[in-house]
Amino acid sequence: MGTGFSFFLRETSTGLLGSSSPPAKPGLGDLPESCISSIFMYLDPPEICKLAQMNRAFRAASLADFVWESKLPSNYKFLVDKVLDHENLPKKEIYARLCQPNRFDGGTKEVWLDKSCGQVFLSISSKALRITGIDDRRYWSHIPTEESRFHTVAYLQQIWWVEALGELEFEFSPGSYSLYFRLQLGKTCPKRFGRRVCNVDQVHGWHIKPVRFQLSTSDGQHALSECYLHQQGSWVHYHVGDFVVIDNHEPMKIKFSMVQIDCTHTKGGLSLDSVLIYPSKFREKLI
Repeated sequence: MGTGFSFFLRETSTGLLGSSSPPAKPGLGDLPESCISSIFMYLDPPEICKLAQMNRAFRAASLADFVWESKLPSNYKFLVDKVLDHENLPKKEIYARLCQPNRFDGGTKEVWLDKSCGQVFLSISSKALRITGIDDRRYWSHIPTEESRFHTVAYLQQIWWVEALGELEFEFSPGSYSLYFRLQLGKTCPKRFGRRVCNVDQVHGWHIKPVRFQLSTSDGQHALSECYLHQQGSWVHYHVGDFVVIDNHEPMKIKFSMVQIDCTHTKGGLSLDSVLIYPSKFREKLI
C-alpha cells in the first residue's frame, strides 16, 4: 500500500511516465487588480458593471474608489451634501444613489445623474414656481397625474394675466445646459379602457399672442424666446435658452419665467408640469 501511495505522489508531481505537466496559461483573472482598475477609468459605467461580472479580480477592481470618482461630476460633493444622508459611502455607492431621482427643497426639486455618463439633470416642480393667481381656484388648481415626475401639475382654467416665475441656486459642473418648460394644452383625465384621455375643451387664447420665455444667471447670461402654443393634447418641452458654466466652485443663481400678459384676451386650458435643466447635448431627447 505504501508503494502504491508513493507512486501516486510521483505521478501527480511529475506527470504520467515521468513527463512534466505544461504550466497553466495566464488568464484575465491573473491581471493585477490595480492594472484592471486603471483600465476601468477609461470605460463608461455600464461597461465597468458588465466586466465586473467576469470574475473576482474584475469585480474587486470595479470597486476601487478612484475608478468611480473619475465618473462622478466635479460637483458631486455638493450633491452629496444636498441630497444624501451619508457622506462616507464608497464612491460606487455614491454614484449609484445619485443616479436615482433625489428630491430636495421640500420635495419640489429633483436631481439625478445620467447612468451612462454621470452628467447632472434637474427637474423643478410647478409647486416651486411663483404663479400669479395660483391660490385662486377660479383660475388655477393643482391636479394629480401619473404623467408628472412630481405626480401633480398646475392647471389653468382661465385668466387674463399668465405669469410663472422661478429661481434656482445650484452648483453645476462645467458645461453647457439648456432650460425648458414642460407644458400641455389640455387637461389630462383618468384613463378610459386603458387609454390616455386629454380634455382640450378649455384651451383658448394661445394663438393670439406668443408666450415669452426668459432666463438669466448670476454671472450675466441672458436668454429670451417667444413661441405660440399650438400643439394640443400632448406634453411639449419649450426651449427657453442655454447657459454655460465655467467655474463650478461657486453656486450659480438662475432666474426663469414664462409670461403672457396681454390683457386684451383670456387664456386657458394649460397644464404646467415642471421646468427642466439638461446638459445641452441631450436636447434631441426632449424634441
